[in-house]
Amino acid sequence: MLPKRSLLFLILATIILSCSKKESGIQQVAIIPQPNNITTQDGYFMLNSKTGVLFEDEFEVSAKFLKAFIESGSALKLESNDAIQFIKDETLENDEAYQLNVTPDHIFVRAKSDRGAFYAVQSLRQLLPPSFENGSEDSEVIKIPCLTIKDQPQFEYRGMHLDVARHMFSVDFIKSYIDAIAMLKMNTFHWHLTEDQGWRIEIKKYPSLNTVAAYRDETLIGHYSDQPHQFDGKKYGGYYTQEEVKDIVNYAQERFVTIIPEIEMPGHSQAALAAYPELGCTGEQVKVATKWGVFEDIYCTTENTFAFLEDVLDEVVTLFPGTYIHIGGDEAPKTRWKNCERCQNRIKEEGLKDEHELQSYFIARMERYLNSKGKQIIGWDEILEGGLAPNASVMSWRGTSGAIEAAKQKHNVVMTPTSHCYFDYYQSDGENEPTAIGGYLPLEKVYGFNPIPEELNQEESKYIIGAQGNVWTEYMPNEDAVEYMAYPRMLAMSEVVWSNSDAKDYEQFVNRLEYFHERMDNLEINYANHLYEIDGQLISESGKITYELATLTKGKTIRYTTDGSDPSLESNIYESPILIDKSQIIKAAVFNNIQQLGSVFSQTINYHKGVGAEISIDKTPHKAYPGSGAKGLINGISGSDARYGDKEWLGFWGEDLYIKIEFKEETAINSIQMRFHNGNGQWIYAPEEIRIRYETDKMAEYKTFTEKVGITEDVLAYVKTNDTITAKYIYIEVPNYGEIPKGKQGAGNKAWTFIDEIIIN
Repeated sequence: MLPKRSLLFLILATIILSCSKKESGIQQVAIIPQPNNITTQDGYFMLNSKTGVLFEDEFEVSAKFLKAFIESGSALKLESNDAIQFIKDETLENDEAYQLNVTPDHIFVRAKSDRGAFYAVQSLRQLLPPSFENGSEDSEVIKIPCLTIKDQPQFEYRGMHLDVARHMFSVDFIKSYIDAIAMLKMNTFHWHLTEDQGWRIEIKKYPSLNTVAAYRDETLIGHYSDQPHQFDGKKYGGYYTQEEVKDIVNYAQERFVTIIPEIEMPGHSQAALAAYPELGCTGEQVKVATKWGVFEDIYCTTENTFAFLEDVLDEVVTLFPGTYIHIGGDEAPKTRWKNCERCQNRIKEEGLKDEHELQSYFIARMERYLNSKGKQIIGWDEILEGGLAPNASVMSWRGTSGAIEAAKQKHNVVMTPTSHCYFDYYQSDGENEPTAIGGYLPLEKVYGFNPIPEELNQEESKYIIGAQGNVWTEYMPNEDAVEYMAYPRMLAMSEVVWSNSDAKDYEQFVNRLEYFHERMDNLEINYANHLYEIDGQLISESGKITYELATLTKGKTIRYTTDGSDPSLESNIYESPILIDKSQIIKAAVFNNIQQLGSVFSQTINYHKGVGAEISIDKTPHKAYPGSGAKGLINGISGSDARYGDKEWLGFWGEDLYIKIEFKEETAINSIQMRFHNGNGQWIYAPEEIRIRYETDKMAEYKTFTEKVGITEDVLAYVKTNDTITAKYIYIEVPNYGEIPKGKQGAGNKAWTFIDEIIIN
């Protein structure tokens, strides 16, 4: 990652510095999330120690937050006068709307509620120097540009999630996470508290949840896909006391952030079953899980289990004043229920059809109980299976189909599909990225997310209440790792849920983000900096193949080499696409006049006989994993080994494929090699075999042969043929693996097929 202070020259270029050492420079208007309407005017408001804050009692939280932020961030001590005024404005229809008006003499904050005023304060905060964030601002006068902002959110639900069960984090870190949520005008913190790998909330009636369920014997080392599995041999765990939870909840309320606790059921409950094995179907002792995945031991559907969960929820609801309790509902294998006499009796007694309806019964029963406590349930989209509980809201994570189904049934939906909202996916294809669960979710893709599925009409769309970013922590053992994966994607998500979608502009967002880096520096956030990365693309036009390089940040130079050496200030300046007529390694980096910015981009191009040919596939790649389209399968570029969602991997869910490749003329072929991803932990399976047929120009000669697919590496599967042929056309049949077998993650679901490159020599 680029040293953070290397941005200084950019900041100096965009800020007009005052001649006085005691007067701060003018701050750039670069607010995230982007307000809906900003009008700038001439002049500045001079913030100094003569400035005061005037507010009515109902704006106490936001006004005191502003005063504390200014005084703790600088040497200024504010007086009591009306220079900054908080004014109630009943004409604003939305409780979260605000107007911020900065004039030479006054700053006016207009809002209908304290919540709206708080968001105005967050915008005003970003008009102050980043040095306020760590208390290092020492100027006697701060110039704030005159402007008018009229703003309100696009969605009512604007959230971030954090899993503390796989890895646990300090109370101070949880508060800093909430601080960031609030600064970005998000309003919900989804706190994932229980899992197979640990129970993280104190329940006084069941102390074994905290002495047994909160601790695992050891933790998986490396990636789940690594075989054989290795473990660290160290006991790991802990939990938040109810007093700590109350403290965090109060802290969040002071920032207008609602916390939704998640207590998983009926699956992802092995930690609880380790403490109370009688709650499982077998009654046998199990251990708190030490590796990641989905486990067959889930809560049994006995009265004893329901009594336990009701007791747990009795304590949970007293700690969290918000409307929602998240009850999970995802990835609950039915194996134990199918073989459990008590569960089968429950199915008969309740007149249920199968185990899916039993899960619906389970969720609906817990919903009725929580409704009786004045709460609503929300769960992952699996709660749709067997029928949706009457008042439930849905978090749609397995694509958009769950959201569409729930919205059409007039249930509220929070969008959080893996394709755009899972911040445990890789965010760069750089070789030095920390280990992640897999997948590829760059910043631009997050920013481009539209939470409203196009399949919904205007009335149905009203049930999409918002979206959230999810941070699952299997591969985030510490707080620095969480920050690296969450930021800056959290900033992009804040704009998805707050700003008007028709006004979004990624290039402009990047410019604001570049300036925002210094604010995160001062907050000591370990964000990922990929702004100076280079994007490469192979272009085939009119029989000519070239390679394009681009970077989003402005005012920079790309320098490159084609001999495998790292670029320097003396290397060629990229001005036009690079001609590709042989295999080569292109390396490039972004430079200013003084130094290299960011890391070196490297792309190996394997110039094989398929490059430049015509290709088609009879199925469209899944919209979450479109790669570079069919052309990407013969562009000479291989995808990243673990980032199965990057632009070189095409993903298909449960479909057989038929691929056609057409050469310009008959071509002698010695080998055809295909590459598949085989990430079983992510429901991705290489096919067991493929079938290849080739034809000549006259289509008089043809041959079909079948190749077994061998898993030759931990992650990747290859198939290679060595039968010299002459062909004008090649047809490749790729059967889907089929249903994921029992005992595997995603058992019973269709498998994904991920294809990378077809190499023809």
